[in-house]
Amino acid sequence: MDAQTLGLALAWYLTFIFSTSFHEAAHAFVALKLGDPTAYHGGQVSLNPLPHMRREPFGMILAPIFSFFLFGWTLGWASVPYDPVWADRYPRRAAWMSLAGPAANLILILVAALAIHLGLFLGVFYAPESIRHDDVTLAVADAPAIARALATVVSILFTLNLILMVFNLLPLPPLDGSGALPLLLKGPALRRYQDIMRQPGVSLIGLIIAWNLFKYLFRPIHALALNLLYPGSGYQ
Repeated sequence: MDAQTLGLALAWYLTFIFSTSFHEAAHAFVALKLGDPTAYHGGQVSLNPLPHMRREPFGMILAPIFSFFLFGWTLGWASVPYDPVWADRYPRRAAWMSLAGPAANLILILVAALAIHLGLFLGVFYAPESIRHDDVTLAVADAPAIARALATVVSILFTLNLILMVFNLLPLPPLDGSGALPLLLKGPALRRYQDIMRQPGVSLIGLIIAWNLFKYLFRPIHALALNLLYPGSGYQ
């Protein structure tokens, strides 16, 4: 492995760890504020990745490393504990807890977009003719090495958090979009939905469907996000 590939792998991995910890900490923080301190007592209202790694060592440590060398970008998962009795008693509160994770990813997308536009304003970054996951923006030819590194980091931050947000918002179990559906359901429909979510195997089926849907959904959403980032650019 050459130094450039190693540096890119490290950038993807560290960005994944930070973004996922931020996502899970948002879940835990909102749950705490809405009456469920379970994740708080587990130490997960924190950007410190260690509590999240201890809970999901494969999803937070090994899967991101393997996926980079398989796909060229990181893939993994984490979770926070919650009280199912609280969730059943307060389904709307649990739904807001579910939405907190994707909302955290949206915040990081906006942070990355602001950083990219600051670089454009300063004349350090420019919009490439074609975009890959880790070159949403590029540093100009005479920019210092730190500017090139920053361009890669903010590109990964933008793309990775868009992936995490879009995937998690799919309304399929066990994803956050499924957890948010009680905001739209009431009475018998809500109770039937809660009963279905308790059935064994539902989460596995949901993940299989979500993964197959995602590969078709993400491309147009990614293009839309790029065209919002660079108005009039016409990325496809």
